[in-house]
Amino acid sequence: MGNDKTNMIVAIALSLAVLLGWNYFIAAPRVEQQRQAALQNKAATQATSPDGVPSAAPKEGGPATPVPGTLPGTSGSAGGIVPREAAIARSPRVTIDTPALAGSIALKGGRIDDVSLKNYHETVDDKSPRIVLLSPTGTENPYYAEFGWVGQNAGPLPGGDTVWTADAATLAPGKPVTLSYDNGAGLLFKRIIAVDEKFLFTVRDEVENKGGNAVSLYPYSLVSRWGKPHTQGYYVLHEGLIGVLGADGLQEYTYDHLAKEPALGNASTKGKTWAGVTGGFVGITDKYWAAAAIPDQSAPYTGSFTERTDGATKVYQANVLGNVQVVQPGASAAATQKLFAGAKEVNTVNAYQADQSIKQFDLLIDWGWFHFITKPMFRALDFFFHLLGNFGVAILVVTLCLKLLFLPIANKSYQSMAKMKAVQPEMTSIRERYKDDKMKQQQAMMELYKKEKINPVAGCWPVLIQIPVFFALYKVLFITIEMRHAPFFGWIQDLAAPDPTNILNLFGLLPFAAPDFIHLGIWPIIMGVTMFIQMKMNPAPPDPVQAQIFTFMPIVFTFMLGSFPAGLVIYWAWNNTLSVIQQYVIMRRNGVKVELWDNLSGMFKRKNAVAKS
Repeated sequence: MGNDKTNMIVAIALSLAVLLGWNYFIAAPRVEQQRQAALQNKAATQATSPDGVPSAAPKEGGPATPVPGTLPGTSGSAGGIVPREAAIARSPRVTIDTPALAGSIALKGGRIDDVSLKNYHETVDDKSPRIVLLSPTGTENPYYAEFGWVGQNAGPLPGGDTVWTADAATLAPGKPVTLSYDNGAGLLFKRIIAVDEKFLFTVRDEVENKGGNAVSLYPYSLVSRWGKPHTQGYYVLHEGLIGVLGADGLQEYTYDHLAKEPALGNASTKGKTWAGVTGGFVGITDKYWAAAAIPDQSAPYTGSFTERTDGATKVYQANVLGNVQVVQPGASAAATQKLFAGAKEVNTVNAYQADQSIKQFDLLIDWGWFHFITKPMFRALDFFFHLLGNFGVAILVVTLCLKLLFLPIANKSYQSMAKMKAVQPEMTSIRERYKDDKMKQQQAMMELYKKEKINPVAGCWPVLIQIPVFFALYKVLFITIEMRHAPFFGWIQDLAAPDPTNILNLFGLLPFAAPDFIHLGIWPIIMGVTMFIQMKMNPAPPDPVQAQIFTFMPIVFTFMLGSFPAGLVIYWAWNNTLSVIQQYVIMRRNGVKVELWDNLSGMFKRKNAVAKS
């Protein structure tokens, strides 16, 4: 087989391998998972343990340092599962009211356990329910943040059943709230909570020792989630516990991964601990939302991810445990920590990293191993979005810019392909002349390439260049919240979701819902047509097997991309269109005949011939 045919098959194989791999690991389950995603906040979890916080302080004669797995935050719910509104009503509360957040802080426990996002909804309809991020114990899926102290010989410390008093009814930007609690044993606790206009809470815990003995206290913060949530399960997306912890850097643990870790402190708690780290954060992340505890970036701490079983429920926690503070009689101590609870907006997360000096906070967004491609891709799309006001148009413009950037490489590739078409008769003659001697056939081909200055692998470059662009755009469309519910034009109201139309009900003209097993919308068909045209611009391959591959590739890709994000399909169709125009111009300049119309007419002639026979 000649090198030209080998290289074309290699290019096809590379393209198919990438897309088949993506389809297997990502696209195939997408439709079903999207249908189930609506149930994410309704996944039943059973909270059956009695209310109250287990003592986190070591017993007399116990270890000097609290074990991270025994931190508070694991109290259950008395009375079983109740509606969210009823669970919220169980405690007196301080209202949270910011431009981005709505919710409340429970005075019983002092937890931030009621947060919804004002600017994000469950569907593209702005009248649909807001995204609920944090919920109190007693609900189906408790998820909250907690701050406080653990220690020795300090008397009762504030816990999940402690009722605090507040100096204000509402927490808002520029209007912090102070919570107070006297333990009756000489310690006066204060918690000053502030919030900005986006998603960042600042929590300063203070303790004053009015007793006669010194006490040793450890500040802590945690994010606790009851029950394993619905996850999309994509290989390219991390959902679960996440953190940046000292020299160990980024740590990502799925919910299932935690179950494989060794026990911490007691048999019911498993997890991973990082001691003596400085800077970073720990938290729990979903695809678009996250809650993260952020310690003092200059003070050492112990970070941990833990999983424990409470009754029938798995409890997942990301914990921060600060170093001991010895509070002498008449003295006081303080610890300041932060909580991120909100949407993983790229510019917001980056701003927090810069303004708050949070080590590698940008890794809260899963840019992946190829962040050096995906980040610039997002920045380009975001730039043109703010310039043009539409992410779909931004995709078209970025694709055009990439075409211009790689124009020299692509031009050389197409010029080489044009030269190969020009010498096609000579190549056919060589094959016939040495059809029984493959070695001489290869040698003659190489001499022809050298004589005509043809690079036989040049045709692979357009495909190879497109693969990383395809990956980067898919990643950006998939992980960034900016693409969520971002409209294009017409029926495309969410570039991160598949084209909602389906050929089975004539794209909505027939009055029934199309089944999910075949998801083939208008844009995938447009993409398939552009790919078909691009294939037909080349002369028909002489090898029948190769010709069949070229014939069926557009059909296979059309069905394969049917369940991909609409933004990616639009990119592919637009890229094909630009490639067709570019290839047409180069072929004309090189005096090579464009085979498009001949190939199309040849198809109909063959069909007529078959019909007559």
